[in-house]
Amino acid sequence: MGLPEVWNLLCRFNSFKRTNIILQHLRMSKHTDAAEEVLLERRGCAGVITLNRPKFLNALNLNMIRLIYPQLKKWEQDPETFLIIIKGAGGKAFCSGGDIKVLSDARNTNQKVTQDLFREEYTLNNAIGSCQKPYVAFIHGITMGGGVGLSVHGQFRVATEKSLFAMPETAIGLFPDVGGGYFLPRLQGKLGYFLALTGFRLKGRDVYRAGIATHFVDSEKSKIDQDKPFILEEHMDKINSLFSANTVEQIIENLQQDGSSFALEQLKVINKMSPTSLKITLRQLIEGSSKTLQEVFVMEYRLSQACMRGHDFHEGVRAVLIDKDQSPKWKPANLKEVTDEDVNNYFKSLGSNDLKL
Repeated sequence: MGLPEVWNLLCRFNSFKRTNIILQHLRMSKHTDAAEEVLLERRGCAGVITLNRPKFLNALNLNMIRLIYPQLKKWEQDPETFLIIIKGAGGKAFCSGGDIKVLSDARNTNQKVTQDLFREEYTLNNAIGSCQKPYVAFIHGITMGGGVGLSVHGQFRVATEKSLFAMPETAIGLFPDVGGGYFLPRLQGKLGYFLALTGFRLKGRDVYRAGIATHFVDSEKSKIDQDKPFILEEHMDKINSLFSANTVEQIIENLQQDGSSFALEQLKVINKMSPTSLKITLRQLIEGSSKTLQEVFVMEYRLSQACMRGHDFHEGVRAVLIDKDQSPKWKPANLKEVTDEDVNNYFKSLGSNDLKL
């Protein structure tokens, strides 16, 4: 689907003027040398948010969240604003995720940072999900973690041939947050469970075929992969059967018993992940499948704070981002040692500190 078709679809919701201006800002963002981490502009009848940290793949930090949220609410209430667009500068990434190294650094210096960032990020994600104006996320390039939270809950998500989607959190001792517990179990079959546990990457048109994007645009007028089937199409029957289990141990047993090259490949991937992350992620998705988006954010905030207090997230950041040895030492080191009581503790109410939306 090209830009004119996207525009026509948007026009069903509102009567827009200055069509050419809006279309221009749905196209690729070029690099900008402006110092601001977020650019907020009015273009005709559209409010345009540009994530402006291209050197850091537009990784999301607390300052950016605090710039975006009030402007989003302002535009939502503004009768002259008919459309809100969010995009990333630089061409390589929409948003590669949250600035997780900052979170790990804050462990011993300023715990309030970890509380504030997750609370305000999820509040922004919820505002996007409930936005009363058409919200268009242009997910060109890398879109992971926090970038998914800025896009997937909006009304329109436009992918391109350069889109790269993943929720790789189990590899760093975290879980697929930013509302992952809501949107992932609502994807076709058990696809969301597979993506959450393995961190599998979807590229280009497959981001649309998976149901993560609502539209697809060829940014360079090419017709790449137009007629190819969904990359996981031939494996969907296996994904639906093998990942239909209430425990991670059962999923692993399913993969072992299947024995196909696809199953064994996924087994190899899962065995590298944090055992604790795998268990809390599966429960997160199972519970999230019957919760409202707001209820999911309350649940995920509890999980986030438990992860910040725990071992595996900080070890994952060390192994992947600091020492880069790619050899995290998880504690507990295997699934057997992660007890039901351990998992339950991640989901416990924070009382007066619970997220309030």
